Amino acid sequence: MAAPRIVIVGGAGGTGSGGDEECVKMEDSPMSKKSKMETRENLAMYAGDHPTQFIIGYCSTYIFMQTFMIPGTIFMSLLAGALFGVFKGLLLVVFNATAGASSCYFLSKLIGRPIVNWLWPEKLRFFQGEIAKRREKLMNYMLFLRVTPTLPNLFINLASPIVDIPFHIFFLATVVGLIPASFITVRAGLALGELKSVKDLYDFKTLAVLFLIGAVIIIPTVLKRKRTYE
Repeated sequence: MAAPRIVIVGGAGGTGSGGDEECVKMEDSPMSKKSKMETRENLAMYAGDHPTQFIIGYCSTYIFMQTFMIPGTIFMSLLAGALFGVFKGLLLVVFNATAGASSCYFLSKLIGRPIVNWLWPEKLRFFQGEIAKRREKLMNYMLFLRVTPTLPNLFINLASPIVDIPFHIFFLATVVGLIPASFITVRAGLALGELKSVKDLYDFKTLAVLFLIGAVIIIPTVLKRKRTYE
C-alpha cells in the first residue's frame, strides 16, 4: 500500500496564520486517503487507551517544535481536531502554541538578537519603527499581527523581545490572537482525509475574514492617532 507523501518546505509553522513561511503539499496516491484515515484511527485508539501518555507526548512535541522553530506544527493542529474535536482540540492547540511561542520569546531574549539581525535586518527595523509608533495601543497592534498573516509568527516570536515588547502583552496577544486561525485549522482536522493541501485551509474568503477581524482590532489605534494629529 502506497503511503501519502508529505513535503514540508520553509520556515517554522504555527497554527496556520500569521504568514507562516510553510508550504505543505500532500501528494495523493490512490490509497492516500485510506492511509490517512487508518493513521487517524490508530492514533485515536492509542489516545483512548493511554490518554495521559498521549497528551503528554503530544504537548511536549508541539511545544518543542514551536520553541525551536521546527516546521510542521500545523499538522499537529490538524491532528488535534481529528482526534479531539473542535472545542478540546482548539484548547489544546492554543495552549501549546502559546507555550511554545513563550518559550521561543525567552530563548530569543537570550540568544536571538544576532540571528534576527542576520536573517531579517530590514523587517526588524520596520517592526521596531511600528512598535515605537504604537506604544500606547500596543496590545491592539499585537492582536492585529497575530490574527492576520501580516508578519510570520516565527518572526513575531523571535523579534518581540528584541524590540522590547513586554511579555504580558506578547502572551495575551498570542492567547487571544491565535484563536481564529487555530479554529480554522482544528476544524479542518475533522475532515483530515479530504485535505489535499494546507493551502486549501486559507482561501480568499478565509483570509478576508481574518483581515476583517484584524481591522476591527486595529481601528481604536488608528482613530486615536488621527485625533492626536488633529
